[in-house]
Amino acid sequence: MSKLQLQLIIPDELSGKRLDKALSYLIPEYSRSRIQTWIKSGDVNINESTCSQRSEVHVGDIIMINTCINNIEKHQAEAIYLDILHEDEALIIINKPTGLIIHPGAGNPNHTLVNALLNFDENLDAIPRAGIIHRLDKETTGVLVVARTLESHTNLVNQLQKRDIKREYQSIVCGQLTSGGSIENKIGRHPKQRTKMAVINNGKTATTHYRVIKRYQHYTHLHVQLETGRTHQIRVHMSHMKHPIVGDPVYGNNKSIQKGVDYSLREFILNFNRQALHASSLELTHPISKEKMKFVAKLPDDILVLIGALDDYD
Repeated sequence: MSKLQLQLIIPDELSGKRLDKALSYLIPEYSRSRIQTWIKSGDVNINESTCSQRSEVHVGDIIMINTCINNIEKHQAEAIYLDILHEDEALIIINKPTGLIIHPGAGNPNHTLVNALLNFDENLDAIPRAGIIHRLDKETTGVLVVARTLESHTNLVNQLQKRDIKREYQSIVCGQLTSGGSIENKIGRHPKQRTKMAVINNGKTATTHYRVIKRYQHYTHLHVQLETGRTHQIRVHMSHMKHPIVGDPVYGNNKSIQKGVDYSLREFILNFNRQALHASSLELTHPISKEKMKFVAKLPDDILVLIGALDDYD
């Protein structure tokens, strides 16, 4: 059994929500039923006052959670190779490969990052989701941070909630963007296709900043920075702008092949079978030393080859 202490601040987009629903948004690594149990046990308060799961929260409210964690879901350790960029007593930084699912779920009970982490460090079994505090899609590559202790987990979750963890990506998108910019709207579940996300009026605020690295005749190489971390955020935002990510099977809308693309390049693009999206860097404050740290993962070979093909036909 481990102690969990969290301080969370309600953002504008969750104002007016029920307490249990708001906490499910803010700390998705814990189930709604677990959160409701904490509230019923008196382990959660709003602005130092007692509350119920139906209590309404408002922007700026301070939520304190002081509870114990036990009966964490158990998963099997598996000998899966991990590309470790950094490790110490508080955290592990991983360069995630394409094709690796983050967490076991329906249809994917094994062969995930969680299974690999439990093999790397059996003590992670005592941390929620084996210490994983944020996700990358199965086919997205790049930097991901894992907390190695419950104290580090609490610290990093708080940093993430306060938007103090900076995450930067590189991507190849369809069409030619003439300049950088920012996208700000609301993202939520697609009203008809529940496995997809979409820009909707009642979603959660999402902000993405982007700038051009290199402009090609039919495609653009982008640097992207997340201010928020909604599910599929970059993919949804780029698609909403009519510049979907090359190879995106869900949000690409069959637009990876632009009109006028050379035949050889067309064949290459068609055979690029994942979204061309890479988490290139992550910056955080170390939970123990309080030092600002930045971790960088080089572009993977498949995206480098894609860029080379674009250079050849530009």
